[in-house]
Amino acid sequence: MQLHWHRDDLRVSDNVALSRAGTNAAELGAVVPVFVFDDAVLEHASPNRVAFMLDALDALRAAYRERGSDLLLRRGDPRDVLPELAEALDAERVVWNRGHSGLAQERDADVRDVLDDAGIAHADFEDAICHEPGSITTNEGTPYKVYTYFWKKWRDRPKDDPRSVPESEALWSPEAVDVAAGDCPTQADLEFDEPTATIPDAGTAAARERLLEFLESDVYDYADRRDYPADDCTSHLSVDLKWGTIGIREVHEEVVVARDLADTEADHDSVEEFRSQLAWREFYAHVLHYNPEVVSENYKDYEHQIAWRDDPQELAAWKHGETGYPVVDAGMRQLREEGFVHNRVRMIVASFLTKDLQIDWREGYRHYREHLLDHDTGNDNGGWQWAASTGTDAQPYFRIFNPMTQGEDYDPDAEYIRTYVPELADAPAEAIHDWHALSLSERNRVAPEYPAPIVDHGERREAALAMYKAARGETDG
Repeated sequence: MQLHWHRDDLRVSDNVALSRAGTNAAELGAVVPVFVFDDAVLEHASPNRVAFMLDALDALRAAYRERGSDLLLRRGDPRDVLPELAEALDAERVVWNRGHSGLAQERDADVRDVLDDAGIAHADFEDAICHEPGSITTNEGTPYKVYTYFWKKWRDRPKDDPRSVPESEALWSPEAVDVAAGDCPTQADLEFDEPTATIPDAGTAAARERLLEFLESDVYDYADRRDYPADDCTSHLSVDLKWGTIGIREVHEEVVVARDLADTEADHDSVEEFRSQLAWREFYAHVLHYNPEVVSENYKDYEHQIAWRDDPQELAAWKHGETGYPVVDAGMRQLREEGFVHNRVRMIVASFLTKDLQIDWREGYRHYREHLLDHDTGNDNGGWQWAASTGTDAQPYFRIFNPMTQGEDYDPDAEYIRTYVPELADAPAEAIHDWHALSLSERNRVAPEYPAPIVDHGERREAALAMYKAARGETDG
């Protein structure tokens, strides 16, 4: 027999390690899929993500049962569980798909060691991205630090086809093996509160539905509409790619089909714009693989430490969407309600925290990690450090989003803002976008329950520039 250790690859289709194990079933025996609830990983989880994960595991178990098999569920340290289970089943090999975070790389190395000590063969594979770290490099053989050059190579590099699903005969049969599959725990069993967000449908069928719906029309408008949150012309596949309920090769293949069916050059270019977002995800995965310390440290070195402000009240106002800057507050409330934030708004709220409030990006990263359904270590860390001007290929420190003009430019009718900020539901768009400039009496007349701006953007912009200049060792004059 063989064990396939599921982690963030909760699907049977287009799964590299599972497919390879299925191919070798005639020689090495049937494949026994297993998922381990690892407390060391759960320590970094959140109620929202755990809820989606449990739903995805239910869908994965159903997929195996449809094939006459089942998913083994265990709780414990994989360093103990996997060799013990392999020995109990007389399994000849354990396979899995690699992770890129520091925690994942360390855990993978430890599991290899304990399997070696137990005399059990093992193999791990690249599955979550199209091109593994080290395959796209500069001419000197070093990882790229600038996305544009990475994208040019990623764009033109051939991609693998989706991997085949193992035949039912290649999977273990519960009737033939005396081992308990194990019950799927509840949220409470794992000691997590109930989710705060509405959880979307999980599993491969739901992921494919989201993908196909996006590719039917929205992808051809993606380049023009993707920055407008009220339009919501995004794919909403980030949660599926994070948990691996759909394979990246399947996604890419379908995207290329949509591109080749484009009627106009503009439609073709719009699909390419979406494809570039897939490349951004891989770029940050490569950065994380080679620099696991970026989870807690700045990628970019400054001559002096950045003098972040410590202001619990302003941080709390930002977290709860009560800053008095409508588009910022809408984004923060969407995060709480849905476990998701539109990408343009993510940039706005991140800039506001790090530039207007001058609060350490790590505070924002931790808050997002707590609430996001699609939290991906590499992608989220890359986005936060980009906004804070501390990351690889980050925006320049002097580029500071104006939250009022961002709201007016990308939500001109204030439709998105009104959706998530009910205090402004009856306010005209002009008043919403001019909220910072209204007098107290005007605010009380338009929306008496909505707060005044907690900071003056112009003043904080100057303070942010001074903060970064000091960190760079620059002096005025």
